[in-house]
Amino acid sequence: MSVVRKGMNTFDIKILGIILMFVDHIHQMFFYAVPQWIDYFGRPVATLFFFVSVVGFSHTSNKKKYLLRLYIGSLIMVIGSALIGHLAPASGPMSNFGLANNIFRDLFLGVVLMYGVDAFQHFIKTRKILDFLKGALLLSLPILLSIPVLFAGQLPTAILIGYTTLVPNILITENTFMIYVIPLLYVFRKKRLLQILIIVLTSMIFLVTGGGSQWLMIFAAIPVYLFNGEKGNSMRGFFYAFYPIHIWILYALSCWISG
Repeated sequence: MSVVRKGMNTFDIKILGIILMFVDHIHQMFFYAVPQWIDYFGRPVATLFFFVSVVGFSHTSNKKKYLLRLYIGSLIMVIGSALIGHLAPASGPMSNFGLANNIFRDLFLGVVLMYGVDAFQHFIKTRKILDFLKGALLLSLPILLSIPVLFAGQLPTAILIGYTTLVPNILITENTFMIYVIPLLYVFRKKRLLQILIIVLTSMIFLVTGGGSQWLMIFAAIPVYLFNGEKGNSMRGFFYAFYPIHIWILYALSCWISG
């Protein structure tokens, strides 16, 4: 008989994350009717999913397949959002709203960054310059891939749309440079208190630099502290499907109601 450890497992943290995310997206899609403070509930969400991705990458038996799933998810999100935007044209207060949600991009690039950490850790053991160069390239890749986006005004629209659809980069992620929290959490994946310190320090940076309510990500430290190291129920397909579907439904409802 297996013993259930106290605290929160990966499944529990995912469930908490999607609940808070759903509340946050209600505010996002119905911003014209829902109070601004509802947005506060969503500030820890990205950090929770960053932490879960670190746990997943650390324990998966097939890291390449994990990376591929996230990439496919990002493509489905882009194509589906474009289709929903066409089928449910925005009007009224939603007329200037752009449906750009795609956490899959953040997590995909986060996995790339964790590959970079692995390469550097391998370099420490082997002292091979190729491992060092691989690590440096992978850790800078999200930024390097954003260079064409900086010249968006000089690129044909079709090429720019195709590039941003097929090539995730730091400028089109939901959390931009905050994705570098992922490799930091991965480096200290066996030191929970240091992971919590990273979350706290990042939230303080947002607080002192005027990053709006994003400093409330500090509350993600509580589930991270309570994490008991267990996986819990999987339901992987549910979590992959829930994210895009709930966004598309809320967006379509908002367009219909506001119109």
